[in-house]
Amino acid sequence: MERSTIVRVHEGLHARPATRFVKLAKSFESEVDIVKDGKAVSAKSSVKLMLLGVKEGQEVTVRANGADAIEAVEALIGYLENPRAGLEEDDAAKADGADAVALQPAPPLSQAASDSGLVGIAASEGVHLGPAFAHFPPEIRSDGRALAAHEIEPELAKFQAAIAAVRTRMDKALADETLAGGDRGIVAALRDIAGDETLVGDTVAMIREGADAVAATIAVSSRLAEEFGAVEDPYLNARADDMQAVGRQICLALLGQDDVSLEQIPQGAVLIADDIGAWDLARAPLKRIGAVVCGHGGATSHIAIIARSHGIPAVLGLGERVAELRSAKVVAVNGNSGAIIADPDADARADYERRMSDARAERDALTMFRDTVPTLANGTVIEVAANLGSLEEIDAAKEAGAMGVGLFRTELLFMRHMHLPSEDMQAETYSALAKAFAPYPVIVRTLDIGGDKPIAGIEFPEEENPFLGWRGIRMCLDRPDIFKQQLRALLRAAVHGNVKVMLPMVSDLDEVRRTRVLIEECKVELKQQGTAFGEFALGVMIETPAAVLIAPALAREVAFFSIGTNDLTQYVMAADRLNPTVVKLNDVANPAVMAAIEMTAKAGVEAGIMVGMCGEAAGRPDLIPAFLRMGLTELSMSPASVPRAKKVVVELGKAG
Repeated sequence: MERSTIVRVHEGLHARPATRFVKLAKSFESEVDIVKDGKAVSAKSSVKLMLLGVKEGQEVTVRANGADAIEAVEALIGYLENPRAGLEEDDAAKADGADAVALQPAPPLSQAASDSGLVGIAASEGVHLGPAFAHFPPEIRSDGRALAAHEIEPELAKFQAAIAAVRTRMDKALADETLAGGDRGIVAALRDIAGDETLVGDTVAMIREGADAVAATIAVSSRLAEEFGAVEDPYLNARADDMQAVGRQICLALLGQDDVSLEQIPQGAVLIADDIGAWDLARAPLKRIGAVVCGHGGATSHIAIIARSHGIPAVLGLGERVAELRSAKVVAVNGNSGAIIADPDADARADYERRMSDARAERDALTMFRDTVPTLANGTVIEVAANLGSLEEIDAAKEAGAMGVGLFRTELLFMRHMHLPSEDMQAETYSALAKAFAPYPVIVRTLDIGGDKPIAGIEFPEEENPFLGWRGIRMCLDRPDIFKQQLRALLRAAVHGNVKVMLPMVSDLDEVRRTRVLIEECKVELKQQGTAFGEFALGVMIETPAAVLIAPALAREVAFFSIGTNDLTQYVMAADRLNPTVVKLNDVANPAVMAAIEMTAKAGVEAGIMVGMCGEAAGRPDLIPAFLRMGLTELSMSPASVPRAKKVVVELGKAG
């Protein structure tokens, strides 16, 4: 069984999307290959898959042979046609950066501060001055001894035990609830590499030929790293560091050694290293690290991703010149320009200290708004809430001061599983969300799935344009077996907090009315079962031009509106938001889009219902005043944007 398709996964099958793709492939018994430009590799090997270099927009063929070949091909094709496949962790990473408020890029440094001669890749914004912490663990070497015939099987067993030990250690890290969502995705990718059939298989082959396990591991991981390093794609090029890091961890396990720990790094220190494995950095005391400077790595490396998600300035790719910092006492790091200064003079220190002070002042000023209830001059409270996709993001949202959840994307719950989540599983998730934010409201969006982001258990038809096809409420109403399970779960969760429910992709009054009929049926069923349930307010997302035009009639049918600016903008402007050639048209500030928002707000205000917004535009300081003038009383955004939005509302309230 084989089928071809155009890859829609954003940026292609780089590390995390490739890991998820392999995991999906391994869930089937069939042998599965993916073919690009005539070259076929196993779909169950992350390393081979990434080296194949599958990019967004390219044509590939998925080929399977076995008892479940049809199911395997359909599932993997669905994955490849999903723009957000494997990137759920990126959403979590954005949320995990809630305490690292995005600052404006720093202006150029003074001549005294910038004339250092040491410049690397600016990988994570911010400036920092702190004590140097040199981290140069010794290189692992093999004695190069050839194995005797009777030593080969014990050496193979030793190697397999080392692989198991490394993966177990990574499993333990993944089970740690304090591990940030973005870091979790990186560790999962490294764990997958540690057990990859190419890395393991090639190493086993070398051991069988007489090489000791350490020498074989070094040789294979170095060869694979060189192959990644030779690839032009920056995402894949950066995986060379991951291969070396995983190889090192396996060698340490073989030798019964632990790597040099970062646990003793002083508060605010600048971590200096030739190379830092993403595994080491992810489990380091990140809150104590002031900045990272590294000889290896680039802007797309996992080191850079971790640093950015935690608000740590980073300069990477210094090469051999990083050794010049070994003996430094104090180091100044400019993550905006890539400049590094070892033991800066008084003028440079003063310049950096001023910049750090300004950044702290801005962060502190925004922190003051965490527990603030933003109120307008007329006494109207503006709810500033968070957009979430999983329970793992709750802590970041609460830390940022979110007043509830304005959008909970339930499709991520469905996409994480190989089968449709049960009613009990859904009820448990929605209940936990409601309890976490009570008494604040949590607005749960019913399943918003279409052919562009398929899930296991629902077969979608081939569509020329899935964004305008069988998706959202349209699909749900056609599949009451799935929809009613979700509605029952939401009714059960309403017992535990302030649950609201909104319907996506609404374009007709009848869609709301049919949903109400199903809700009443669900209540009867739950009552007959003796299952406790509560009531929830029903609202709609305003994201289609049709919904805007019938907003006055919709407002008489529902309890609230939530304007989804991301989709509303692309539909009003007839410009695909995933198409870079028309990106200029995808601006919510366009007069046509703003007019649609104003029409919606007017209809809601006149009907006396709440009007909110759950697109990222809700967090734009330049647009918030206009939205509030239109009558919006709820704004929901990524957690990182919450403090600044609260500040804007408070200042507007004071200005009257």
